[in-house]
Amino acid sequence: MLINIRVVPKASRNLVKEKNGKLKVYVTSPAQDGLANARVIALLAEYFHVKKYDIEIIRGDKSRDKTVRITDGAKSTA
Repeated sequence: MLINIRVVPKASRNLVKEKNGKLKVYVTSPAQDGLANARVIALLAEYFHVKKYDIEIIRGDKSRDKTVRITDGAKSTA
């Protein structure tokens, strides 16, 4: 599943909010050295009830607007 999100770094609290069908992720971490991206992944994992390794930022690594891929964790053994 691909999701477009908007990230707000250095917010007063960590929060995932849905507004008009879009997700906005507020993180207290600053947007440097990947701190905000790591917190975004952790928050989205909690929000969608998946493991952190099932979430990947595929577009917008250094932008506030990001595209995130969420997998269900099912691995093929074939």
